[in-house]
Amino acid sequence: MSSTVRDALVGLAALLAPDVPGVADRVAGAHDDPDGYLRTHADRLDDRGIDEPIPELAWIALVDALTDHDLLAEVDWKEAADEIVAQLRALRSSPPRAEAWAWFDQADGNVPAYDFLERAGTELRATGTALVVLDIESDCYPLVLLPAARVDALLDLSRATPFTASVLGGLRPVEGSAGSRLPDDPATGR
Repeated sequence: MSSTVRDALVGLAALLAPDVPGVADRVAGAHDDPDGYLRTHADRLDDRGIDEPIPELAWIALVDALTDHDLLAEVDWKEAADEIVAQLRALRSSPPRAEAWAWFDQADGNVPAYDFLERAGTELRATGTALVVLDIESDCYPLVLLPAARVDALLDLSRATPFTASVLGGLRPVEGSAGSRLPDDPATGR
């Protein structure tokens, strides 16, 4: 990956974890020394079925580092709505105001996870928070929350990478140079 991609990944880490410089350091380490990163994080990467350097290693490092600092919730494509909300509310980046989550009391929790995430994205956006999925091409949704005002910066940075981040809830997609849109159901690709 080019230094432009590296810079964009480090920029995304700083944007999503502004008070945790270790996230950016971890992403840079995965980019700069994939073999060393693989050795250092072998147990964690083994859980993902990664046992050799792959082009997506720095992106996976971003997801894992954000998770380790309670800034990312990785939810299954079949996750129940109440569990999704519980995980999102537990994030350090979650909107602190109770009214940001008031819509959930009237939400239909018996819809597919992707449909619920779209609704959650729309409702959270109305309170100034963006819900973003960092696509790792698996059957889960790695979700982050950030102030909606930072979405354009996320868009600019993600375009400089081959990876895809998508804003849920009606905002324009935020895609890397890979240019793909997330499937509604990762299990079927549709």
